[in-house]
Amino acid sequence: MPTSETSYLVLDIETIPDRDIYTPPDPGPGAERPFPPLYACKPVVLGVLWLDQDLACKKIGTIGEGKDEAGMLADFADFIETRRPDLVTWNGRGFDLPVLALRALRHGVPLPWYYQEREYRYRYSAEGHLDLCDFLSDHGAARMTSLDGAARLIGLPGKDGLDGSGVEAMHQAGQIEALRQYCLSDVAQTAFLFLRYRLLVGLMDRPAYHRAATDLLAAFEADGRLARLVASVDRTRLLLA
Repeated sequence: MPTSETSYLVLDIETIPDRDIYTPPDPGPGAERPFPPLYACKPVVLGVLWLDQDLACKKIGTIGEGKDEAGMLADFADFIETRRPDLVTWNGRGFDLPVLALRALRHGVPLPWYYQEREYRYRYSAEGHLDLCDFLSDHGAARMTSLDGAARLIGLPGKDGLDGSGVEAMHQAGQIEALRQYCLSDVAQTAFLFLRYRLLVGLMDRPAYHRAATDLLAAFEADGRLARLVASVDRTRLLLA
């Protein structure tokens, strides 16, 4: 049964083209290969950060490690069905959640919480699912900001020389742990943006933001997977110290 406790699940996925159902077109000389359509984006890493009702870090990691895609999706669906956290994403309405839904369709993994609970799919409310990218662009009225740009704005390193275009090559090279760390870096930076959003809209004041951001940074310092991120943080700008 779902719990009554409010919690938040910050999530991000890394994908590769599903070559069983999609053949990328030849981009031609000097052109980049186009990004595959959503249905052909196969998740290979699903990174999450679970925050409790006080915005303290309960757990950070990846869902479905060691399982195939269907197993990963089933674990994710079961967690949301059981815990019912509010989701927090960066462009999750435009990419992450539609991809997960389409891939669940492919594998026959039920997502009743997604389709039967209005809050997870209703765009104009932060309840259920807050897409920070969509929110900060006024739901499409302004040009969308990248995660890299928004992260740098508040003192985080952003993509730090990596982006989604290199995921397939890393996966083919067997660099799965590096992919997990890359995904968790995006998750962690999205979490800090979530805290800054709460300050921006008046859900917390500056002292409360400072405490929450300081505690979250300390949790990341204790996690070796995020050492590169922590070392690159502008603490004065991030913590508003």
